[in-house]
Amino acid sequence: MTSPAIPAARRRTLMSSEEIERAIARMAHQMVEPEEAQGGLILIGIRRGGESLARRLATKVAEISGVDPGLGFLNINLYRDDDVTHELPESDIRHDVRGRTVVIVDDVLYTGRTVRSSLDAVTDLGRPKAIRLAVLIDRGQRELPIQPDYVGRVIPTSRRERIDVTLAPQPSPSDDVSVADWEHAPQ
Repeated sequence: MTSPAIPAARRRTLMSSEEIERAIARMAHQMVEPEEAQGGLILIGIRRGGESLARRLATKVAEISGVDPGLGFLNINLYRDDDVTHELPESDIRHDVRGRTVVIVDDVLYTGRTVRSSLDAVTDLGRPKAIRLAVLIDRGQRELPIQPDYVGRVIPTSRRERIDVTLAPQPSPSDDVSVADWEHAPQ
């Protein structure tokens, strides 16, 4: 007896490469507008998801302001409050965060737990003047009271959906954001 075929996850594109590039440009403009940004920004991408976005935002901020922001990358595994651990490169932050405006960067904001972990990690490095949050996608469903300062797009989702972000360090035609409904996908 054969089991009935289980339909694959239904996937749909939410943002094309052009839409992503426009969102990144808008976010970079918003970052350089406040007076506090004139003292120099440090963009810190959360390892894996936030790395390419942080690089792309840093490039745009430099184009707009004429000043290269600091750029670093953060491995938050030691700060997580769950049992999930991933093999990630170590943190690489070469700028002193004390007295500076730090922008934590990630691709997707969901429950807020990753951001909470990154806040702990950044404050262990010193006391920034301010910490801001930039995300390409805010999908809602927060478990902690965390809100982004710079958002590419708000896309409300259900818990059964998964957001996939494909983002190269430089603009690429393969960049996209898609959502898959896993309700009928194999477990």
